[in-house]
Amino acid sequence: MYWVMGILPFVLLLLGFPIFLLLLVTSLIILLCFFEVPMTVVPQIVFNSLNKFPLLAVPFFVFAGDLMSRGGISVRLLKWVESLIGGFRAHIPMTSLGFAALFGAISGVTTAATAAIGTLTYPRMRKAGYSEKFASALITAEGALDNLIPPSIAMIIYGIASDTSVVQLFAAGIGPGLLLSGMFGVYIYYHSISVGITDTGKFSFIGFLQATKDGVWALGAIAIIFGGIYSGVFSPTEAAGVASVYAIFVSYFIYRETTLYEIFETGARAMFLTGLIFIIVAVAGLYAWLLTISGIAQDTVSLITSMHSERWVILLVINAFLLFVGCFLDPASALIMLTPLLAPVAVSLGIDPIHFGVIVVMNLTIGTFHPPFGLNIFVTQALFKTPSAVLYTGLIPFVTIAVFALMLVTYVPAISLWIMRLLS
Repeated sequence: MYWVMGILPFVLLLLGFPIFLLLLVTSLIILLCFFEVPMTVVPQIVFNSLNKFPLLAVPFFVFAGDLMSRGGISVRLLKWVESLIGGFRAHIPMTSLGFAALFGAISGVTTAATAAIGTLTYPRMRKAGYSEKFASALITAEGALDNLIPPSIAMIIYGIASDTSVVQLFAAGIGPGLLLSGMFGVYIYYHSISVGITDTGKFSFIGFLQATKDGVWALGAIAIIFGGIYSGVFSPTEAAGVASVYAIFVSYFIYRETTLYEIFETGARAMFLTGLIFIIVAVAGLYAWLLTISGIAQDTVSLITSMHSERWVILLVINAFLLFVGCFLDPASALIMLTPLLAPVAVSLGIDPIHFGVIVVMNLTIGTFHPPFGLNIFVTQALFKTPSAVLYTGLIPFVTIAVFALMLVTYVPAISLWIMRLLS
């Protein structure tokens, strides 16, 4: 049975089955061939997988992030970031990176963030003389910051799957998100020097004040989400709902850059994307349940603890495994499937469950821009028609930097936990 559960999904993936279908087929075969339980358990488990209050935050954050990118909020955030760092060398890709980090604070979907960021900043980088390889790779990699910087749908799913605090996971993701942003920034600066591009702007305090004035409503979205959650006024789910209402109010009544039809269209798109996420969560919940009742989870813990290796070695093995998985599975599927296996391992090793959650999410975040099947790669190629060979080559330094940042986060828990402890 263990071999079937481990190998059959991989075989179906190679055959081109969609993720939700390969998990469903594997689960049904296991139930029919190895367990004597009524099939009525299937809809019950599927329903219970979705019957989680924090999951309500997903459609709200998807809707709010999409509407903000269309309703003038994202453009004003970009101008505010540009006014802030305009005096730095490589200020165009630096602005793109800063905007990605800021946009991550209002959107929880990495693919949506990649599309929003790329549409606004990719043409400007190309016009400034940056190569297609560098510009497309930067857009692909920086969009993944959305998975670390709260609000993050990946953090919400991990919190549900591991029964840990979503609010604490949000706080713990800030440090690694800023660390990865900073390391990307160093590389961007070095790259601009190495290729001889001197796109240095001029910082203007008057310009900064004007951009702040124009973008005060846009910056208010971040203040509402963060302030509401960490002041205890909102839960993450409630903050997502408030952010959606705020996005409608600002986009339609303040900036007046959306129509009622466009708001309805954005809601329909959010429903579609939420359905894609939820069908994977539902079926992966069934697969995760089978992993638990079959004893595989307990056997995995026993196998790892029987290795009698140092904790750092086991963490290294887990990281290598997750990086491999992240190359083939989207974060939602991987989190639902693997969290029941790996969370008990962390407990047995005495690792803080919040810190371990950040490690897992960061691994799968790297997978979103790691060749060959990273989700963000497909988004970038769809938008800019970048050839695979060009994009993969450009992503090599970003993946290398991200793996180095992952090692720091893994072995220096304070990077994740200090902000969480400060806010608690």
